[in-house]
Order: sequence, then structure tokens, then C-alpha cells
Amino acid sequence: AQGGTLLLDEIGDMPVPLQVKLLRVIQERQVRPVGSAVSVAIDVRIISATHRPLEEDIADGIFRSDLFYRLNVVSLTLPSLSERRDDIPLLASHFLQTLGTTYGKTIGGFAPDALALLVGAAWPGNVRQLYNVVEHVVALSTTPLISTSLVQSALRETQEMDSLETAKAHFEREYLAQVLRISGGNVSHAARLAKRNRTEFYKLLQRHQLDPTLFK
Repeated sequence: AQGGTLLLDEIGDMPVPLQVKLLRVIQERQVRPVGSAVSVAIDVRIISATHRPLEEDIADGIFRSDLFYRLNVVSLTLPSLSERRDDIPLLASHFLQTLGTTYGKTIGGFAPDALALLVGAAWPGNVRQLYNVVEHVVALSTTPLISTSLVQSALRETQEMDSLETAKAHFEREYLAQVLRISGGNVSHAARLAKRNRTEFYKLLQRHQLDPTLFK
């Protein structure tokens, strides 16, 4: 990326030890290649992206505030798909043409009610979710016009699934509760079982609103 742009996607998922290294790179504008004893000067523009509430992660101690302020020079918030419904017909038609070519199908468009259904859907996700729905209907379509029933089926299947982040959070909470049950609410013992230090384990309990006294 020397002389260009480096995109750091999902920066909020970066482990804290790696955050320290990244902060040093940004401050010193140098990197040390693997196996080398010499640092190399760099000139890159950094763009970072995340779906996480970093201010909350800073309060929870899982994202460094100094790195946040180094990265957060200019901030842009991308609105969710549900906040820009006027874009849905255009995006859906574009995806339909692209995926029709990919699947080798000639599809003329959506039935009016089917398109209205797309526009009015909940859309807890973003453009990727719309793309998945359109791919679903293209793969199963047997007519040149996408029907309302096909869109209904696709929306039902794609929106019943939790996001990966929600599933991970649910698993983490259940795991912490199980460890607390095994340890009888003893946080030090539970932290050792989870192979986490006591402070970090407490922060995880606070994030998931788990009271260890309830497991004694």
C-alpha cells in the first residue's frame, strides 16, 4: 500500500495486542518486516471500517482509546439499508441483472408486488443482505419475472438467521454462564477455566450483564 491507501476492515475486531502494534505504526510511520532488524518508513493513507460501537468497546476495555482517536480523524457513518429505502429498487434491479448473467438466466425484473415487498422489508442487515435475497430468487426462479411468493420465501429464510455478531454474542454469554455455573460463581476460578485474567473476565461479565453471585 506504499504511496496509496490501506483499508482496515472490521477494525473493532482487532485483538488488543495487535492494536498496540498498529498504533505504533501510525505514530512512527514505520514498519519492521518479518525477519528484519531494520524498520522501513511508510507513506500510506489509512481508512478503517467497523460495525461495532467503538466508544462502548473503549469503555469495556477491549479497544484502545488512543488508537481510536488516531484513526477517527474524519468520520463517516453509512446509513443502513432500512434508512435508504429509495435505493432498494435500483440496487435490486442491478443485482438481478448481474446475478442473472452469473446464473445464465434471462430475467426481466420483479413483479410490482414483489418489488414493493423488498422495499417494505425490515432489513436488519445491509446491502449484502439484499444481495443474498436477490441471489436466492435468481437461483430458484423458473420464470422471466420474479414472483412475490419467491421474494417472500427468500426474505423469510435470510431474515430468520441471526447475524454472525449476534450469534457470537449469544454463544459468548452462554459460555460465560456455563463457566460460572461450574465454578459456583467464583470469578477467579471461572477466569482460570476460561483462560482469561480476572479483570478481563469481569469486563466480559459486565458486558453480558451477568452477576456471578447468582451462580453461587
